[in-house]
Amino acid sequence: MAKIAVIGAGAWGTALSIALGRQAEHSVRLWAYEKEVVDSINTAHVNEPFLKGCPMPAGIVATRDLAEAISGAEIVLSVMPSHHARRVYTQMKPLLKPETLLVSATKGIENDSLLRMTEVITEVLGTGEGAFTPRLCALSGPSFAREVAQGFPTTISVASKDAALAQFVQEAFSDQTFRVYRNDDVIGLELGGSVKNVIAIAAGVVEGLGFGHNTAAALITRGLAEMTRLTLACGGKQETMAGLAGLGDLVLTCTGGLSRNRSVGVELGRGRQLDEVIAGMHGMVAEGVMTTAAALGLARKHQVEMPITSQMDQILHHGLKPADAIRDLMNRPLTREGTTREGALAKA
Repeated sequence: MAKIAVIGAGAWGTALSIALGRQAEHSVRLWAYEKEVVDSINTAHVNEPFLKGCPMPAGIVATRDLAEAISGAEIVLSVMPSHHARRVYTQMKPLLKPETLLVSATKGIENDSLLRMTEVITEVLGTGEGAFTPRLCALSGPSFAREVAQGFPTTISVASKDAALAQFVQEAFSDQTFRVYRNDDVIGLELGGSVKNVIAIAAGVVEGLGFGHNTAAALITRGLAEMTRLTLACGGKQETMAGLAGLGDLVLTCTGGLSRNRSVGVELGRGRQLDEVIAGMHGMVAEGVMTTAAALGLARKHQVEMPITSQMDQILHHGLKPADAIRDLMNRPLTREGTTREGALAKA
């Protein structure tokens, strides 16, 4: 039996809790910020605010007390929004033991520092009073929360610099409906899971503008090229972008109706304002909205060109009309399509 603490009770954290809770050998505690979430889970065994209609195993216990959630846990799985990761890990630091295995399932890049989530965690836990080097993995891949909760067959990846840790998580998390592949490319896995949300908003814009499959296919393909260039520049691997955490997650998020990021893009393409769209999400988070500026900042730092991401930043944060963004992309200077590592690093 593994004692697992899940930190973050949004849709994704709840779905992972359900997947883990289905395995009788695991004991799962779920930390939530909202009192109504804790009450809903503990009384009705469902997260009514964030994952309505998906029953949770009765053995899952929700709490608002971080110490209670973490106490005795062998694995701490963090699933909070990226902009809360530093604060929550700072609060968790005195509660964690150096031997505890930490798994980050948050998909995002910290805006100010441009750090990936495992870098944020390492910085928080590895500096200052009580510092220690965390035993750390990252989890990502094509996985809508509702479908995981419903038990639809799902495959994702876990990455760690320590192969033994990745294998431990793989074996602990996998079951008949939830299959985990292991990987050693933490950089590629985290960037793939983050930047695909930006491209998914763009895919939604394409839909909202009324364009067809040609445009969507072009957007996804060139979006993958952007993700690959950034990943390589940051030290990740091209093959990761061809796998679950890259192409797999990108296709899912750009085409699936359950994608919050794609849904935001659809509404923007139809002419709605971002503030209005976000207000209508009732607390749900579309990570791509915040990741866009961070991804663009990371691209500038590494001198990588990301035209789709740049246009999305203009739409989201500078008032550019979606139709004008598409026009600008189509009128960029003509170039070749790269198929080698050198081509992937070249301007597109």
